[in-house]
Amino acid sequence: MSSREFAKTLIDQLPESKLLYAIAYLEGISVPDEIPNAETLASMEALERGGGTVFTGSTEELFTELMEDQHTV
Repeated sequence: MSSREFAKTLIDQLPESKLLYAIAYLEGISVPDEIPNAETLASMEALERGGGTVFTGSTEELFTELMEDQHTV
C-alpha cells in the first residue's frame, strides 16, 4: 500500500467531528513553498555580505522613520 493510499484509508476512518482539522492541516501543507522575487533575493544576499541597516527602536519609531524616508524620495 502506498503512502497516499494509507493516508486515504486513515482519512476514511476519521470521525466527521475531526475531519475539519485534517482538512485544515492538509490545506496548509499542500500549498507550494513561495519563491522570493529577485529584489528579495538581492536584499538577502546583501545582508549575508554584511550590508543592510539594523534598527533597534520601537515599532512606532520604525514606521515614523520609514514614512520620513518615503517623503524624501
